[in-house]
Amino acid sequence: MVGAVSIIVVGPAGPLVLSGEDALDLSVDFEEPEPSADGTRPGTVYLVGAGPGDPGLITVRGVECLHRADIVLYDYLANAELLEHASPSAKLVPLGRQRGGRMFTPAEIAERMIAEARAGRSVVRLKGGDPSVFGRGADETEALRNAGIPFEIVPGITSGLALAAYCELPITQQHDASAVALVTGRERDDKTESCLDYDSLASFPGTLIFYMGVGRCKDWSRELLARGRSPDTPVAIVRHCTRSDQQMVRCTLGTVAEVVATLKVRPPALFAVGEVVDRAPRDSWFSSRPLFGTQVLVPGSRMTSARLRGRLTALGADVLAAPVLRIGPPADWEPVDRVLDRIHEYDWLVFTSEYGVDQFLGRLMTRGGDARRLGSAKLAALGSGTAERLIRWGLRADLVPEESASRTLAETLLDHVRGRWVLLVQANRGREALARELEGGGARLEQVAAYESTDELVPDPDVVAALASGEIQWVAVTSSAAARALVHLYGDDLRYPRLASIGPVTTAALKESGLQPAVEASPHTTQALVEAILAEVAPGHVAQPPAGVAAGRLGD
Repeated sequence: MVGAVSIIVVGPAGPLVLSGEDALDLSVDFEEPEPSADGTRPGTVYLVGAGPGDPGLITVRGVECLHRADIVLYDYLANAELLEHASPSAKLVPLGRQRGGRMFTPAEIAERMIAEARAGRSVVRLKGGDPSVFGRGADETEALRNAGIPFEIVPGITSGLALAAYCELPITQQHDASAVALVTGRERDDKTESCLDYDSLASFPGTLIFYMGVGRCKDWSRELLARGRSPDTPVAIVRHCTRSDQQMVRCTLGTVAEVVATLKVRPPALFAVGEVVDRAPRDSWFSSRPLFGTQVLVPGSRMTSARLRGRLTALGADVLAAPVLRIGPPADWEPVDRVLDRIHEYDWLVFTSEYGVDQFLGRLMTRGGDARRLGSAKLAALGSGTAERLIRWGLRADLVPEESASRTLAETLLDHVRGRWVLLVQANRGREALARELEGGGARLEQVAAYESTDELVPDPDVVAALASGEIQWVAVTSSAAARALVHLYGDDLRYPRLASIGPVTTAALKESGLQPAVEASPHTTQALVEAILAEVAPGHVAQPPAGVAAGRLGD
């Protein structure tokens, strides 16, 4: 008889509390391969489907593999946000850049996978879509099998099926299409004979979806027309399917080649051919979201900006993360450990960030303690996000100010902490104003740095290119530290997009650099920051396609 079971798993995303049957079924199958002849145990290669672009569409198994990987070899079609699932110690290797740079050949990719696995490393080959659907997955597994390297194929959602949901284009429909065919628009150049039977495709009783069909659109459309397919057959061209810059243009089989040339369509794009195209609404649920087509730059660390990015993405924004800060554990845990040894002596524990909660309480548990060590101490949290993080650790804040501002927290706390011992848990670059207010108000204050925040020193080339091209319409700035680091990295290019500030301290930091925010959140929370942008962008919003479509172009 098993009693109540609870397990807390601490990982990069914070604590996960499992209970009951979930706690008893916590297993991940990663079989160990046999050692090679020289005694080295080869690593396993995981061919992981990254899905069509929306980072939320990767499978749970794919995330598990990324967590365990020593090295990740990723396509440019794989959303870069997925790399955040990888361990901080994992090596990340791009196999070609969308904004330029040499693409790795299939032979080079296979050679690299084999070499890394033979060195005993766990390798993730992160591939756009599904590895087995026009992804040359069979070629790679053949090379791995011939080299004696163990591998696993982790399927992903292929874009040809995803467009059914994200464009509301019913690729199968009881009246118009009882079948769907996934067709390559481009076969290998070294093939002597085509594997495509255009006679059968022309008479196919359903929907045709062409992949990689941009460059040879004139060829495959001509073949279908020559074999009797009506030139009036509806066609949808879908670019960047499931991404926040998804674009769809309708035409016909008789005009598709001309439309591709006129609009300068560039890959990646899909072509849906069939009567079901007419059943798709003008604006799907995906493209009718209020911030669809709005590009927003979110600076900060990847961890601290995750909540804001998630809220903007849910409203349809195209979010580009600008890692201007690095967040990590302290170089020396001794000051934290000294505080933890006498944690029961404090009357109040004040947390100023979600990451501070994770690092401080994670260290407490690593040293064999748990929440009982906190004794009768009361908890204060700066902002709803920090309070919610405490709840994930099974703790509830006794005090959360209405505004996520140091001044408001200090004013709210002062009546409770005069003459009492207070521990302020924050970063190495802490909130000096909060500490001064508490000490000036009579608190017996101690401070400890539970994590370190340092500035990024090198600008992100994708951010530089996006700012220079005018793609970025808004920059959402969530702290004064992020504001100063952002200005240091990107300078004058920040004068072109509109700036949204989370509060007066951040606004002051921007103004010091000659930048005037267009909006300031009130109250000073990430939710209010999102609402401030939304009020500017979409009052009475009617969804519009991204700028490339409005200008009659699908190529940029």
